[in-house]
Amino acid sequence: MNAAQPDTVVLVHGLWMTPRSWEGWISHYEAKGLKVLAPGYPGFEIEVEALRENPELIADLTVPETVDHLAGVIEALDSPPIIMGHSFGGTLTQLLLARGLGAAGVVVDSAPTEGVRVNPLSQARSLFPALKNPANRHRAVGFTPEEFHYAFTNTLSAEESRQVWERYAIAAPGHWVWEYGLFANFKPGPQETWVDYAADRAPLLFIGGSEDHIMPTSVNKANAKHYDKSPAVTEYYEFEGRDHWTCAAPGWEAVADHALTWALEHAPAGDPVV
Repeated sequence: MNAAQPDTVVLVHGLWMTPRSWEGWISHYEAKGLKVLAPGYPGFEIEVEALRENPELIADLTVPETVDHLAGVIEALDSPPIIMGHSFGGTLTQLLLARGLGAAGVVVDSAPTEGVRVNPLSQARSLFPALKNPANRHRAVGFTPEEFHYAFTNTLSAEESRQVWERYAIAAPGHWVWEYGLFANFKPGPQETWVDYAADRAPLLFIGGSEDHIMPTSVNKANAKHYDKSPAVTEYYEFEGRDHWTCAAPGWEAVADHALTWALEHAPAGDPVV
């Protein structure tokens, strides 16, 4: 690795997940000589099993405090890292880049920032478990194994999906799904997932999966297109045959390698080491 390139990757998990979802990528990148951080959201220091037992830790979490927490981790580093986010972690990554953080960003199957008004039917069906009851706005809401199979792991068998659900799945703050998946585009003024799409920032790659139900390629393409007026590099890349669980489904290494190669190629070079 060029000594002037970023030497740290920060991995940001999405909703219904914890940092455990990145376990393959962590070891994969560490084997390449990188320092890898996978910070959890505030209160996510405990394991998946403990979060399932204490969903109230998740129910009241807010996006601003989550972004502030992640920003604190990044600002404590000696140099700007590569930031990668999956699903709602992609939204958080965009918010972090908008703060001027990171040398480069990659978002995988990203949830959209405010203003992206593409809502495919498969996305509505995937989110319906959280949206079907208004009371869920004040609860932590999880997927049943069957709901998870449709939303996250639709390219796997039911048995394979059940194994993923048992190891990784937790509940998510219901108000995040309601506020940022339903109401953000109908409220006046910028909301908590708004970014200035015309501003300069670190290079950003969107990665989509052709079989993703919950964050289909049309959502990712529309999100990327919003940055057309930005002077910063923004690109989109699509993997055929991959679902929302692309960070750990068979063949995930190709996604991880493409993300890293792109980020290292596009990150601005730092001062050379002498």
